[in-house]
Amino acid sequence: MRDLGIYIHVPFCGKKCGYCDFYSVGYTRQTAEEYVSAVLRNIRHYGDTERKVSTVYFGGGTPSLLTSVQIGSIIDEIRNCFSIDEQAEITIEANPCTLSAEKLSELRNTSVNRLSIGVQSMIDSELKMLGRVHSAERAEQAVLDTHRAGFENISCDLMIALPGQKPDSLRYSAEKLTSLPIQHISAYILKTEEGTPFDCEDIKLRLPDEDGAAELYLEMVRLLEERGFMQYEVSNFARAGFESRHNCRYWKCEDYLGIGPAAHSCYNGRRFAVERDIAKFISDDVQQVTVTEESPCGFEEYAMLRLRLKEGLDLKDFPEHRADIERKLPPLVKDGYAGTDGERVWLTPKGFLMSNSVIEYLVF
Repeated sequence: MRDLGIYIHVPFCGKKCGYCDFYSVGYTRQTAEEYVSAVLRNIRHYGDTERKVSTVYFGGGTPSLLTSVQIGSIIDEIRNCFSIDEQAEITIEANPCTLSAEKLSELRNTSVNRLSIGVQSMIDSELKMLGRVHSAERAEQAVLDTHRAGFENISCDLMIALPGQKPDSLRYSAEKLTSLPIQHISAYILKTEEGTPFDCEDIKLRLPDEDGAAELYLEMVRLLEERGFMQYEVSNFARAGFESRHNCRYWKCEDYLGIGPAAHSCYNGRRFAVERDIAKFISDDVQQVTVTEESPCGFEEYAMLRLRLKEGLDLKDFPEHRADIERKLPPLVKDGYAGTDGERVWLTPKGFLMSNSVIEYLVF
């Protein structure tokens, strides 16, 4: 059976953060019920019992705003319409404020076995500046409650290069997070996305400059690896064996099916995305409306995605491009942006900071 991952985009938020440009809308009980019905309809439409689902990922938005019954019904429909691996990784993203002990106990009964908790910082002033509705204490309690509920695969988000952030405050958040019973950290440099409330002079003037952001990133890599969270991708760190299996699908050009408004797919030899319109997603009678169809994963795209991973690109997979890449490598290796063992090429943390430029130079 061909392996498959399924991504469910849950586009509901209690409050939209000022830095976020992911598609989301306000939550209402009726809209959520209609949305879940549309998700179930689309799972049935794409269903293929010859495909084995090994990862499921509920992203958002705030997927934990759905009830455990709704989440369980989606997982059950996937199980009915596809062949699901008994050891499948099933992840749900969650805001700390949505995770009560009761909710976590219910989630344990739905086959969800991995939680990704949107912490972002362990400093209250930074959380307030970001517009988060939880406190550092609430985030810590959510992690502890998740662990007590029996979850053994917990990830937390950490945001760096915040307005006015210094190495000491980053160090504090990193040390607090890594002292908790978690296995994975996704750490992102704050970017001011066009059209968001953070896309303004007041925020931009307080952001660290390029050198400051680079210092914070490299310090973060050092801190996390020192505490056993090894970097395996530009923004992702894990204890051994706890790398996100679902997210690795994206960087390895493996098949995944996205369901929900704004969801993307790389499925059955083509790429497509769903329109960013929940009303259209709900009202469609048969299949979600998709756009931007194209063929996936030529060499350039494959190389760009693989070079996001610490393991890098295997040169023997592309003999026709090998000589060109090997010709370009020496200055990158000399300056500390890349490494090679003669068979593979990978970027260093310093190279990850300049990944767009380095990859463009190597691949194009």
